[in-house]
Amino acid sequence: MPLVAGVDSSTQSCKVVIRDAATGALVRSGRATHPDGTEVDPAAWWGALLQAFAEAGGLDGVEAISIGGQQHGMVVLDEDGRVIRPALLWNDTRSARAARQLIDEVGASAYAARTGVVPVASFTATKLRWLRDAEPEHASRVAAVALPHDWLTWRLRGYGPVGESPLGPVLDALTTDRSDASGTAYWGTDGYDRELFVRALGHDAILPRVLGPADAAGRTPDGILVGAGAGDNAAAALGLDAASGDVVVSIGTSGTVFAVTDAPIADVSGTVAGFADATGRFLPLVATLNAARVLDAVAGLLGVDHGELGRLALAAAPGAAGAVLVPYFEGERTPNLPDATASLSGLTLANTTRPSIARAAIEGMLCGLADGLDAVRGQGVEAGRLLLIGGAAQNPAVQAVAAQVFDVPVVVPEPGEYVADGAARQAAWVLGGARPTWPVAVARSLEPDTRPGIRVRYAAAAARATPA
Repeated sequence: MPLVAGVDSSTQSCKVVIRDAATGALVRSGRATHPDGTEVDPAAWWGALLQAFAEAGGLDGVEAISIGGQQHGMVVLDEDGRVIRPALLWNDTRSARAARQLIDEVGASAYAARTGVVPVASFTATKLRWLRDAEPEHASRVAAVALPHDWLTWRLRGYGPVGESPLGPVLDALTTDRSDASGTAYWGTDGYDRELFVRALGHDAILPRVLGPADAAGRTPDGILVGAGAGDNAAAALGLDAASGDVVVSIGTSGTVFAVTDAPIADVSGTVAGFADATGRFLPLVATLNAARVLDAVAGLLGVDHGELGRLALAAAPGAAGAVLVPYFEGERTPNLPDATASLSGLTLANTTRPSIARAAIEGMLCGLADGLDAVRGQGVEAGRLLLIGGAAQNPAVQAVAAQVFDVPVVVPEPGEYVADGAARQAAWVLGGARPTWPVAVARSLEPDTRPGIRVRYAAAAARATPA
């Protein structure tokens, strides 16, 4: 029974699943945590990956492996393969000014046409511009730029800093895939746009070779085949076997709304990112900075766990009796408001209750994602059903409110590590030469119970909360 392994190196943790390559059956799994923060030493990811492998019982019997990872993170290496400074993660907004500079210099329409995206603080190009301006001594040492999954794949294959890896710092051995490259703001359908890259960093450097969906990056020192890997959302779409008409809403550290399409999109407004997917197609995507941690914050405020937060929310009527939370706790990416803050409005003596505030939190989080669905549809994407995933998706209150906020059927797959599962599917694809057709189990399906007033009140509150 050949086995394959899939990895999800996310913002908060590293998850490993080991599956039967033929059937997709889960054989074993492991997990390890990552440090908090918006910048992290990549060595912590490598340590967590090794710990997760150990918790999964090692890689005995595994014949192929692929890594899915958080997108956009800036990993800068010197000529000896050493990490120059902690990696800036996707949710680090210090490069917001750099994003505006790049748009002013190149133009939003030109960026959209050349790369499928318009720079925001999340993207790698803006972080490189920030590095050039804020830490020129570090920028001058950059010999190669990688993304989190690129760097981990490189390390897994035996490369790394001088004295710390069997094969040493062969920077030309760095690889990536289309999905992750498409989140840099210096890659498009014609490949790397070197002029945009140099404009960001200030000089040229080595960039990972972009592999196709079923290409092998190489092998580990122990001989295990290594796939190209993918960005986290593209890996999740592959893990869900998402098809035309499916829109995925993922509620994790960030919130994402995305679909798989045959043709690329180029949204000049920058609201919808024209990413590539992990199958050779495209992945128009909207991301919000504020998702599951909105529920963490409000649960903490009310002194309850997530289960009790949901029970409180279901005790309130739809609309939370007029209470509205605009949850820009960490600024926001969509809309692009990196300096915004959250607001709780519409309070009266009657609705300042624990149930109303709990429900307002869930409604506010989902309304932001519903705005994302509208934006994706605005690019011509058809939505036949909505696949709701992520830890928060298992909360019955989140499911019930989703059916009231969205206007399409909501399908909740069984709980799973869909990013890691997508990476495992890719590993099986590389190993066997054909994309696997593993089943995806469904936990619950809900028909639309749309209550338009929820979104109307949210839109009005968000407009009031938006800085002039």
